Amino acid sequence: MSVPLRQQFDVALYIIKQKLRGNHRYPLVLMLEPLFRCNLKCSGCGKIDYPAEILNQRMSVEECLAAVDECGAPIVSIPGGEPLLHHEMPQIVQGLIAKKKYVTLCTNALLLEKKIHLFTPSPYFNFSVHLDGDKEDHDRSVCQEGVYERAEAAIKLALSKGFRVNINSTLFNNAVPARTAAFFDHMMALGLDDITVSPGYAYERAADQEHFLSREATKKMFREIFRLGKESVKKGKPKWRFSQSPLFMDFLAGNQSYECTPWGLPTRNIFGWQRPCYLLGEGFARSYRELMDTTEWSKYGTGRYEKCANCMVHCGYEPTAATDAFANPLKMFSVAWNGIKTEGPMAQDIDLSKQRPAEYVFSHHVQDALDKIHAEKGAAAADSAAE
Repeated sequence: MSVPLRQQFDVALYIIKQKLRGNHRYPLVLMLEPLFRCNLKCSGCGKIDYPAEILNQRMSVEECLAAVDECGAPIVSIPGGEPLLHHEMPQIVQGLIAKKKYVTLCTNALLLEKKIHLFTPSPYFNFSVHLDGDKEDHDRSVCQEGVYERAEAAIKLALSKGFRVNINSTLFNNAVPARTAAFFDHMMALGLDDITVSPGYAYERAADQEHFLSREATKKMFREIFRLGKESVKKGKPKWRFSQSPLFMDFLAGNQSYECTPWGLPTRNIFGWQRPCYLLGEGFARSYRELMDTTEWSKYGTGRYEKCANCMVHCGYEPTAATDAFANPLKMFSVAWNGIKTEGPMAQDIDLSKQRPAEYVFSHHVQDALDKIHAEKGAAAADSAAE
């Protein structure tokens, strides 16, 4: 794990304070989505199929900073959509850094070269560039040629200017472990700070429904990737540095039995506070406190809900791994020192026989948002006419 020591210390101190206060549910990372619009149309994405009126909505600087104050998470991840399309993104980032929050701006990097001068290197800030593999794999994933080359050039530029830079890679069932391992080797050779990796989540609205991984396939694939990573080190290549905890990586390889912790990474977007997590839009709360107090958390997670059956994504399981690491530091250090087990029996998985069937409620949320937008426009037009 290559998370800076300052950040590790601050997050550990934050967790200790939560434990001392008797808080059993607390956020580690705020997923702040100020907009949904993007300049790519990736086939595995479930975030870009909204009507134009919703894609044109933006959270203001004030709303973004207020959301951070509401939940108090020490880390803020800014996904999208494409955050660099937001004209006030530099002010949002500056405001978060002023609050001493650790900020990750997730970007496809198509606008990074044009806008990098608007940002300043800081130990509280890093760019996270979306790359799902090498040129062939990534351009196929984002459904557009030439994107990989532009992203790699932007990574080199950001590193040369002193920014912390990592990549976030989402892997699907068409990922070839040998190609993925070679890609990770190449990224480390560029001087990248670290890698965030996760299996793709089966968004119900994604255009491509054929390439999402089952839990069994996820474990087998990551075991092979990590095995190849060990071989790379033996050949003298740099060790892969991940931004995630060793126990989460061990979980991906099927060596840990974890349940999801959806409140660990709450999501705030233009609709409000999303229930129950970044991946599922099953309703929205008006405040963080309402989200925490009124969400029926026991209804969600693998083994409880059909939509969660194959999920092993970091936004649900990284908080679980972090809690486990805090409670069992010797186990965490053992995995970090000895490496991830890539052979032998896997940990017992969660029973799916009692999960409740999926509910499909997305269209209701979209219609409610459209009704609100139309009502606000009508009120503004009436006020203008009256003047």
